[in-house]
Amino acid sequence: MVEAKVIVIEPSDLEASALQALLHFLDLEPVRIRDLAELRSSAHCNTSDCIAVIARRETVTALGAELVTQLRALRQPLPIICISADGLPKIAETSTDVAWFHLETPVKQRRLSAVLNQAQNVRSGHPTQPGTHRFRPSGASKAMRAVHRLIEQVAPFDTNVLILGESGTGKEMVARHIHELSGRAAHPFVPVNCGAIPADLLESELFGHEKGAFTGALSTRLGRFEFAEGGTLFLDEIGDMSLQMQVKLLRVLQERSFERVGSNKTIRCNVRIIAATHRDLDAAIIAGRFREDLYYRLNVFPLQMPPLRERLDDLPVLIEHLVQRQSHSAGRAIQFDQSAMNCLARNRWPGNVRELANLLERLAILFPAQTITAADLPDRYRNVAGVGWLGSEVRIDARSEPTAAVAQAQEPETDVQERESVEERDAVQERESDAVVYEMMDTELPRGGIDLKDHMSAIEIGLIRKALEEADGTVAGAARLLRIRRTTLVEKLRKYRLSA
Repeated sequence: MVEAKVIVIEPSDLEASALQALLHFLDLEPVRIRDLAELRSSAHCNTSDCIAVIARRETVTALGAELVTQLRALRQPLPIICISADGLPKIAETSTDVAWFHLETPVKQRRLSAVLNQAQNVRSGHPTQPGTHRFRPSGASKAMRAVHRLIEQVAPFDTNVLILGESGTGKEMVARHIHELSGRAAHPFVPVNCGAIPADLLESELFGHEKGAFTGALSTRLGRFEFAEGGTLFLDEIGDMSLQMQVKLLRVLQERSFERVGSNKTIRCNVRIIAATHRDLDAAIIAGRFREDLYYRLNVFPLQMPPLRERLDDLPVLIEHLVQRQSHSAGRAIQFDQSAMNCLARNRWPGNVRELANLLERLAILFPAQTITAADLPDRYRNVAGVGWLGSEVRIDARSEPTAAVAQAQEPETDVQERESVEERDAVQERESDAVVYEMMDTELPRGGIDLKDHMSAIEIGLIRKALEEADGTVAGAARLLRIRRTTLVEKLRKYRLSA
């Protein structure tokens, strides 16, 4: 998901650096602006991803009415967060069409998070008004209708939610939408990526620390639980959390209290927990990598996000939504003809919605304000076989000769069915091949034991190399010898870093 931006108008490098550090901590992207000239020339403030403008009272007073005029010129005026020790400046009394927020100095992270959340609600529309939800996931397929129904059912309660699904399916957007629909919408939504923070720092990140608690702790720092007080804490990639941290998190969920690192003072917390992971937690429990008791604490209300390949009916809606969002920020609205849409519908989308968003951004840069044809798509999106949901053949733009793979995609339906039956037979042969390999193995266990995973990988690598040698280095020929699909062999080559 694209990070929300906050414009920081600050001439002083020292003051700007301090504010930028606070915003980075809250997972926001600060955009530094020094004066009005930069504000006029900056494209950042004209996007739908901006939350607000932050400036000190002295800066607001110096810029005066020109600042308000510049913000009024935007599609939707940005709220102004004014930092001062004695309230808002006089200009705020006359500029009633612009939302003003006061932030006391010295700036505290917890208060900053709360004010930014209020500004975001103003920017995107009040969360209780229908149809104005900033983070509502797009899609009207059967799978997404079920997701929306579950979101609406669980949002009013403080129940813990566990969002499951592959990477790129929009789990954080679902978490934010649940927060928007809940009674906690006026309070902060604080995301934490448990997989991106080193295990030895995660405790301090979540619970905070006291001054001198460890080397480098030069001052007391609040944790994410305190920032999210009254609101929602989103624990992304919870499956990557260490066992030691899982124990501490379990205690917080049970007792609704915690201690900062280096302190014995108990702090009560009122936070709703929404967790997410792309990992199979059931398998992780069996492998001893995830605590079963924590799993049941988090998995009170499970919500499974479907991958994009299982809801291709939503592809036109998703493309329209993503193109509109990108056109607001870059002014590069693009369109797709039927041939391009058919190609996109044939893809498996391993990166899901995130992959689609990246592709659209790339095409918007290459072909601004143009109609995209199949010939304009990157090779990996054109060279696919199968019939899209549109049910018609691919038409290639006359500027480009169709590739062999695209020509194959135009074959009659009978040929497609025949190829699919061959693929089914290949899948059966792949399973039989696994059984043959098992019979070939020496079943006597060495005295010192064996690393089964490495042993099986070594066998597989050896057979792949042998097959490639006999097939003169051609992947298709090696796949036939191994009785697996060509795509499966390509994945294995990538996994083991082998080359044909």
